[in-house]
Amino acid sequence: MSVRKAAMILYRCCWLAFLVLVSADVLADSAVPFGLVFLPAAAAVVIGLLVGRRSRGDLAGDRPAVEVGPPVTGRWVALNSPADKVPSHGTHGYGQTYAIDIVAEPEEGSRPPFRPLWPVARPNSDFPAFGAPLVAVADGTVVRAGDGRRDHLSRTSGPALAYLMLVEASARDMAGARWIVGNHVVLDLGDGVFAAYAHLRRGSLLVKEGDTVRAGQVLARCGNSGNSTEPHLHFQLMDDPDLDVARGIPFTWRGIGVPAGGSAFTAGEPPEPGAPAGADAERPAG
Repeated sequence: MSVRKAAMILYRCCWLAFLVLVSADVLADSAVPFGLVFLPAAAAVVIGLLVGRRSRGDLAGDRPAVEVGPPVTGRWVALNSPADKVPSHGTHGYGQTYAIDIVAEPEEGSRPPFRPLWPVARPNSDFPAFGAPLVAVADGTVVRAGDGRRDHLSRTSGPALAYLMLVEASARDMAGARWIVGNHVVLDLGDGVFAAYAHLRRGSLLVKEGDTVRAGQVLARCGNSGNSTEPHLHFQLMDDPDLDVARGIPFTWRGIGVPAGGSAFTAGEPPEPGAPAGADAERPAG
């Protein structure tokens, strides 16, 4: 077991110990000193910060951007892009250093906007991304696959976002990486490169672990599972299929590049079987 994996297990154990101590103090009038109740939480925070930082080993392991095809077709908008900042999601944890979030927007303004208060939540069917096909960015082998988690309502309002960040995200973080990414699939592209697709639609997987896939093959549908505010695709390349130990690898989508946050891009139809991934991808729109 690697040091990073052991640290992540200890991190979750510390949070669980904190919950147990708090529960004992509230429900059973525990004799544990008040200060000690928060010791596991403090340890968890420190471990999380250390794991989320970029180590010298990470810096030494930098790789050039890997060119692959786009994982979607049609018009999409980028969010939380590595074109704007690295790490793109504010942490190097879970292999997210160069991750990107994208939302479908077939026409400008066709995606419901964020609202401060109302509506608190929206059904997934209101979002064009929900159910959109996701395709293999290159030939590869499926090494991780799961789609049994629910698709929750959107978290695109102030109250819903607060609930996600303070309650849901914390619970999923303690439960493990699979709960954070929700339904997902990971492809082994060879040469130590793995492609992860997160927040897939429940029951939409068309592949299973061990399957060989071709570039452009439909893998699943876009959903809203795990730590997700709305139906979208979280995509990243990494050097290990285990999210607890993976380090991010920079990517570039053939014919598109790395779209900046807020910018729209259009990807063409998937290539015919055997054709290079993303061969028909269009240039960024707008």
